[in-house]
Amino acid sequence: MYAIVEIAGQQFKVSKDQKVFVHRLASEEGTKVTFDKVLLVDDNGNITLGAPAVEGASVEAKVLQHLKGDKVIVFKKKRRKGYKKKNGHRQALTQILIEGISATGAKKKATKKADVEVAEGAEEAKPKAKATKTKKTEE
Repeated sequence: MYAIVEIAGQQFKVSKDQKVFVHRLASEEGTKVTFDKVLLVDDNGNITLGAPAVEGASVEAKVLQHLKGDKVIVFKKKRRKGYKKKNGHRQALTQILIEGISATGAKKKATKKADVEVAEGAEEAKPKAKATKTKKTEE
């Protein structure tokens, strides 16, 4: 079983007991996090595709550690002008462990009573059509 989930603006294909490096999350080390934006779930050949997300699906993960990625060197140069700039960047990352993928049961549907009340309120909120005036032309 695997899922495609959006975490911190990026999409990852994850399965149970997989370790993934994602952009830095605000959660502390050792805490559990739940990701509700699941785009696709594959349960042994039974594929559920969301539009844009699968209703009720979630991915549970545990934050293992916060760390920095490898240094990326940014070097700018203009030939024959004596212009050189050298900068480095280390991305802040979080390592997470995928503990489980739930295809259903994360969100509850609204009751029928609430849907009926919303429908009645929508009819009352419609603005009334204004009567149009005819223009008089001079002859």
